[in-house]
Amino acid sequence: MCQFFSLRSDGAGKPYYFDYEIRKRIISGELNYETDSHSSIADYFGFKGKDEDMLNAYEYNPLTKEFRIDRMPNKDDSALIKEFCLNLDFKTIVPELQIKEIINPKNIQHGDKVNDSEIALLMMWDSVGASVRASVRASVGVYISDFFTIGNWKYIDHEPGKNPFQPCIDLWMLGLVPSSDGKTWRLHKMCDNAKVIYEWLK
Repeated sequence: MCQFFSLRSDGAGKPYYFDYEIRKRIISGELNYETDSHSSIADYFGFKGKDEDMLNAYEYNPLTKEFRIDRMPNKDDSALIKEFCLNLDFKTIVPELQIKEIINPKNIQHGDKVNDSEIALLMMWDSVGASVRASVRASVGVYISDFFTIGNWKYIDHEPGKNPFQPCIDLWMLGLVPSSDGKTWRLHKMCDNAKVIYEWLK
């Protein structure tokens, strides 16, 4: 299955891919293609049958910088295509996407005590509606939202342009992950096997 971001090439370093304008037309149903299908990309740009068979196929993850060769029936232009991907402005592909370093909270050293600002973040996170938290289900999902600029979030009243999940994201960036059993909130220190270092009984 093709992954974001998929592209094809002609063996001479010329890339073929779907930019934001094409993707918007696909998502709206105006174009009968899939946004990251190698076959769709080839067909859209007029490569059919044997012509498509001669296109190289690549995938690139702009967040992890992972570049993958899917197939290469033509000349090896992978170095040129990888360089293209590294320099591509992904705002022209997904305007909402924020390219930034991925933070693993296990790599952030934190002591066994929490401060007032960290407790305040936990309380702010508690104030986010339970139905919204349920739609995210996990701190990992919440953290992923930090890679997108979204003006309006469904199912919650919030200031336009601001992420309603920001308190949980801020805790993640400090190496802390919250959890709750419905009665007690806990803060886990991720660098120490998710050790609980704070409990708050509402």
